[in-house]
Amino acid sequence: MAKITVEDRYQYFEKIKPYKTLIQYLLKREVTVLDMIKINSQGAAHKRLTMAEEMISLASNYIVLCGVSKAMLKLRNEEALNDGRKSLYKAVIYLEEAVSPLVDAPFSEYEEKLAEIATVDEKRRYSLIRKFGLALKLLQDAYGDNTKWKWAFVELEGRYAAVAKNIIDLKAAVANIDPRAEDYEPTVMHLNLIKKVLVQAADRYREKYELSTNRIDDFKMGINFLNALKRIHIQLGERRDAELIRKKSHIWTTKLEIDIKKQEEKELKKNPNG
Repeated sequence: MAKITVEDRYQYFEKIKPYKTLIQYLLKREVTVLDMIKINSQGAAHKRLTMAEEMISLASNYIVLCGVSKAMLKLRNEEALNDGRKSLYKAVIYLEEAVSPLVDAPFSEYEEKLAEIATVDEKRRYSLIRKFGLALKLLQDAYGDNTKWKWAFVELEGRYAAVAKNIIDLKAAVANIDPRAEDYEPTVMHLNLIKKVLVQAADRYREKYELSTNRIDDFKMGINFLNALKRIHIQLGERRDAELIRKKSHIWTTKLEIDIKKQEEKELKKNPNG
């Protein structure tokens, strides 16, 4: 690896100045908005959506810092990547607080939360979720395939999938999938994204179970995401798709029951006297 000169470092720090300035601004704004919510909780859900958007922007700036470091210094800026990951966790927490973190739950259980952001149009909701997904993908790409955070990202992907689902008003969505509806395009695109990320979350949790943890809870989470997707298909009247997901969920549940039994038998052999 070539030696990094003083001039190289100078050029690097000059290049990242505007990004560092924006990062500091966003961090200060977060503190200010949180203080505002403590003083007056009215409109808190709207403020949390804004903070989620700004945390996504913050993560994007950290990713840029890493990219510039790699391009100019031939070094990966691990600190920037870790700050970016933490920023996305903040973003998903703010979204969960605004719209609910529930996975396999009927719309009626979190519908009341959405009433607080009723004035936020579908275009903005979809845009926010799309930005999150893009930032998450860029962050994972920046870390690379061999990162120690590989399996930790499964949780973040799952929480992202849950808020992507929970931020959309499903009752309005049923009406908006009519091509004549004003919000037809963003609604259809958002629903397609939800279906995609719910499947991905389910598959990733099963992959984590099979290849890493062997924890029953991980497999159960995968099944929960499949069941959440089935609810979406049922709500939209997509019976064929709902039946396909129901069958997949049944196969996974059967596999889980077999694995639980095997684990119990294994434990019994280890401790035959209880």
